[in-house]
Amino acid sequence: MSRITTGQSRVTVDNWQEPANLPWSFLHMDELFANAAIRAVAKDSASPLQRAMPEDPLGLRGVVVRLPDGSDRTVEEVLAATSTDAWMVLHGNEVLVEEYFGAMSHDTRHLLMSVSKSIVSSVVGVLVAQGKIDTAQPIEHYVPELRASGYGGATVRDILDMRSGIKFSEEYLDASSEVRKLDEAVGWAPRNGGAGTLKEFLLTLEQVREHGGHFEYRSCETDVLGWLCEAASGKQFAELASEVLWSRMGARHDAFISLDAAGTGMFDGGICATLGDMVLFGGMIRDGGVSLNDERILESDWVDDIFTGGPDSATAFAAGDHAEEMPGGKYRSQFWFLSDDADTAYCLGIHGQMVYINRRSGVVGVKFSSTALPVDPAAGPAAAAMFEAISRRLTP
Repeated sequence: MSRITTGQSRVTVDNWQEPANLPWSFLHMDELFANAAIRAVAKDSASPLQRAMPEDPLGLRGVVVRLPDGSDRTVEEVLAATSTDAWMVLHGNEVLVEEYFGAMSHDTRHLLMSVSKSIVSSVVGVLVAQGKIDTAQPIEHYVPELRASGYGGATVRDILDMRSGIKFSEEYLDASSEVRKLDEAVGWAPRNGGAGTLKEFLLTLEQVREHGGHFEYRSCETDVLGWLCEAASGKQFAELASEVLWSRMGARHDAFISLDAAGTGMFDGGICATLGDMVLFGGMIRDGGVSLNDERILESDWVDDIFTGGPDSATAFAAGDHAEEMPGGKYRSQFWFLSDDADTAYCLGIHGQMVYINRRSGVVGVKFSSTALPVDPAAGPAAAAMFEAISRRLTP
């Protein structure tokens, strides 16, 4: 599929990830790729979000942010410098600021990239509570096809925490990396030999070290979790996610997930959703698994475990590649902790997607972006610092 964009050349599967095309591509994934809807509640139901009147009553756009390089910028300046498409701040149930740029609006669904991972893990959490998944079991207990792959013997918990022994490069700018081969398998890039579907690709991955070792960020882990959800529930992921998560948390708009040639979801980064619905998701995690419309979605012990981490989560993270840039951090159940602050979790996606969740201050921040670089060394830390500064402003 393709589309002509205003003032630009035709956007296709070949060029949709080129920097100049990202602001359009991220808002039109349903026109580029096959997808399945993750259904929301009826639109005439009451929203649990309360909008502040007037907008930005506390002047959050003017809050001063101390950046990692020691310089100071206002929130407004950070937003302008980091290719922001939309952002929102929730405190309690009140939306304090909500802003859209370019073609974005309140009902536009933006590509979440790897923020999708936290949604997938939340569906896993529901199935654990239902007794359909035991995180201590090896993955082949639920997906027998993976027994003969590199994933054989890896537990569900190993995969949730990205601690399997699978060989997988997440180098986005390396055309020969596994993450780019994954793109080819799901149809996000022209196929150059190799696997033609996501599941075929996962079966080719090799084990190179013991499962359960140090943390290593790899998108393939989430794709295995998506496969697990479908195997354990007997339902396609989009239907399942709607039933156990999206419709129950009060989402106002259908989300959707990109599909490969076999109809399998692009679990690790292919979900698209509106800004407001992602704030609802963040609020549910902040509030211990209870949605803003008072529905229990996740068990409190599952959410508490995300924030607390496992007994060796910090050690496993410290032994990985992100320890220097995130000292004291950890990774648990597809959520990031960028420091030793155990009350602040992040859902992160390339090109500047972020959900900030601070259960101490009660602040949830969501930022959609279209930065040129997949991992921008300045924009990502600036966005995190921005939400931290806002959180400090709102902390009693």
